[in-house]
Amino acid sequence: MTMLEVRDLEVAFGPIAPLSGVSFSLSKGETLGIVGESGSGKSLAAMSVLGLLPLSGGRITAGSIIFDGQELAGLPEPAYRKLRGGRIGLITQNPMTSLDPLQKIGPQVDAVAVLHLGMTSAQARARTVDILGTLRIPEPALICNRYPHQMSGGMKQRIVIAMALAADPDLLVADEPTTALDVTVQAQIIRLLDDLVKERDLALVLITHDMSVVAQTCDKVVVMYAGRVVERGTVTAIFDAPQHPYTQALIGCIPGAAGADEHLTSIPGTVPTVLNYPKGCPFHTRCAHMQPICTTDVPAFVSHNDSAAACHFAGDMK
Repeated sequence: MTMLEVRDLEVAFGPIAPLSGVSFSLSKGETLGIVGESGSGKSLAAMSVLGLLPLSGGRITAGSIIFDGQELAGLPEPAYRKLRGGRIGLITQNPMTSLDPLQKIGPQVDAVAVLHLGMTSAQARARTVDILGTLRIPEPALICNRYPHQMSGGMKQRIVIAMALAADPDLLVADEPTTALDVTVQAQIIRLLDDLVKERDLALVLITHDMSVVAQTCDKVVVMYAGRVVERGTVTAIFDAPQHPYTQALIGCIPGAAGADEHLTSIPGTVPTVLNYPKGCPFHTRCAHMQPICTTDVPAFVSHNDSAAACHFAGDMK
């Protein structure tokens, strides 16, 4: 069952269009990884799904966002509030700033069930304790009476996940959920998210810049660059036979991908700013395979097995 379908999404801030032609879909029980360097448009795509663009002056100018059969593009804010935090949960990027430092943990998680499920304070607290226990937090009843500063970064992230789960959502959007954590805790959080998808039959959008996390966790992959999707497909197809030069370059940057004795590789140049998006293929200014057509024409998607790449020469580069 398709839970989320984004079709030809375009986003604008005034006269500037940082997202164009973004499309992807996701079913229950699946994890979709949206990957790319900083500035590629990953978080903006998430903000569009969550209806948060107006908070920063943005708007959807074309395309659609269909959640469980309901069109979200143009949905009034009161209707969006019922979905956001309820059927659509958000796991924010930085747990250090996502929690109110002046309020204890319990009331912050309780508030979600009270607001979206209509529970009493006592019912919500029982639910909070149960969810914290499910997330493998020791002594959850005691944790409810602690303040955020009394907890580690990994524990704070689990609390943020608990808040996202408190209203029993169908869709979770995790925006770089392990950025501020050390490697060991990152692995624990990613494994926890993977378990939640399987146990609760959730749909998960995982936004990350880490291709190794995508390889371990995701069923589908969307690769974004300069506000566009440049490749999408199953995780097996993307990693076994990437068709776009940018995807190939990202995979090449994974430590150990080219062998233990190889030097770490990098992608020359930087992601262009939204004020300086190039014409034609957005990646041509950094692509070793660039041809004249790449500088003038936006490439169409070319399908290959279980993936599709927006490249004039998809599959020709090795």
